[in-house]
Amino acid sequence: MTEWPPIDPADASAVADRREDVLAAVEEHAGRIAYQLARLQGGDYGQATVETDRAEWTLSYEAGDLEYLRYDPTRGSEVYVVSTQRPPESAALARALEDYSAFVSGFEAYVESRRGALDDVSTEFPEVASTDGVVAERDRVLDRIRDVCDRIARQLRRYEGGEYGTYTARVAGTRWELKYDEDGASYLRVGGSSGVYLLSQYQPPSAADIREYAPRFSAFVETYNDHVAELEADLAGVEL
Repeated sequence: MTEWPPIDPADASAVADRREDVLAAVEEHAGRIAYQLARLQGGDYGQATVETDRAEWTLSYEAGDLEYLRYDPTRGSEVYVVSTQRPPESAALARALEDYSAFVSGFEAYVESRRGALDDVSTEFPEVASTDGVVAERDRVLDRIRDVCDRIARQLRRYEGGEYGTYTARVAGTRWELKYDEDGASYLRVGGSSGVYLLSQYQPPSAADIREYAPRFSAFVETYNDHVAELEADLAGVEL
């Protein structure tokens, strides 16, 4: 009768340990390449492919750290030498590492091909134009518009008797809306809900919008004055 088990299983620990040692060395070395590549490309994420006589090597990095190193031979199956998945089989790893020195040389050539690319690039740039004059002119126009809108807001509050309100009018077919609160004009919008804010609590309008709508502001004020005149005419006929 045959004894069981007939033979003790082979101990694979030495092979596995050796593979781990080799992988640790490759990961450390390729990690330094990944760091240099990240510096060269200037981003947190990226990759580079280096061709050798036997294969294509693709190194990918994330946040400057090595993400994976893939060996894709002309003949045979690709091997992830370094990855976040399971380690490669020892024989496949050995075949890939036979070409690793060629990969490193290819990366050095990749870096060298970019050396001196900026040597002839001039850093003598034109002077930057100042926007002081444009901003001062914009502020002058908008300050004047806000001053008039604040005065209209105060008059409307007196007449309407509330702390908040809105006055709307059509000027040459375009809707103008002045919203006010206890502090004065809140905003002046031209063109409906998706229109242009000549006044707001946020950023000022563009110079092009000011150039287009500021000349029409007088017509808006005249429309308000006509509105007040109509109110006075309505009250003039009241007898007590």
